[in-house]
Amino acid sequence: MIRMEWTFQGCGDTELYVREWKPDKERPKGVLCLIHGMGEHGERYSAYAAKLVAARYVVIALDQQGHGRSSGPRGHLPSVDDAAAHAAMLVEQAAQRYPELPIFLYGHSMGGNIAMNCALRLQPAVKALVLSSPWLRLAFTPPRAQLWLGKRLAAFWPGLPQSTGLGSGKLYRRGYEEAVHIEGDPLCHTRITVKTFLSLHDSGEWAIANCGQLHVPLLLIHGAADKITSHNASEQVAQRLGEACTFVSWPDGYHELHNDLEAQRFIEVVTNWLDMHTDEYKDHAI
Repeated sequence: MIRMEWTFQGCGDTELYVREWKPDKERPKGVLCLIHGMGEHGERYSAYAAKLVAARYVVIALDQQGHGRSSGPRGHLPSVDDAAAHAAMLVEQAAQRYPELPIFLYGHSMGGNIAMNCALRLQPAVKALVLSSPWLRLAFTPPRAQLWLGKRLAAFWPGLPQSTGLGSGKLYRRGYEEAVHIEGDPLCHTRITVKTFLSLHDSGEWAIANCGQLHVPLLLIHGAADKITSHNASEQVAQRLGEACTFVSWPDGYHELHNDLEAQRFIEVVTNWLDMHTDEYKDHAI
């Protein structure tokens, strides 16, 4: 496996850090552009990326603004529009590097919100979309008073940081030997700003309401025991999209299915679905 890294200029003066993993010798089947979740970064997916590379996929992972090695205050996205634009820029870079390969956009949790909004609003040239435990709604309903207060605070202090309260115990069940913990990782954090929370809350609702406009196939996977993001919201999207969506509800699965007890099976589901959307699969089927 070959690992590379580079940076590119995002919206404004934002510098965005990118990691790439690719097969050493074998010809890749496709390219996966990965958008991570809140408080983490692309390197947390290195073990997962290695499994995808073994299945002959290139993985290109962006550190979102305010995360990992990218610039910006920790936990702060100036807007979902900017974040979606950054995802689209990543897709463009992938297409430039691998013009002959199909490009897939993959988003986990907060990254699922961003990837979905990117696909709906900007319609980048991707073959298909994969969402893992997307933050379309939270698994709990924030009190109305908290949302009301947050909107007032965001008006004059949008960068006010709050704790996400995230820890490994809420993210996945223990037992998978290759699980990547957030504790002790200097590039992980547990902060989210008031404006970022409200923006993601609103853009998630918008994505649910407008999901019928999605123009590419969707693989949507969500753990039924997710304590962070709403399994029901994903179910709602799947019902609205019908045959355009392959919905996999994971019994007893927590939030980070790629780190959960059945991670190996999860990876097989993802790679098998990706395979069905590659030119190699179509050629073989013919």
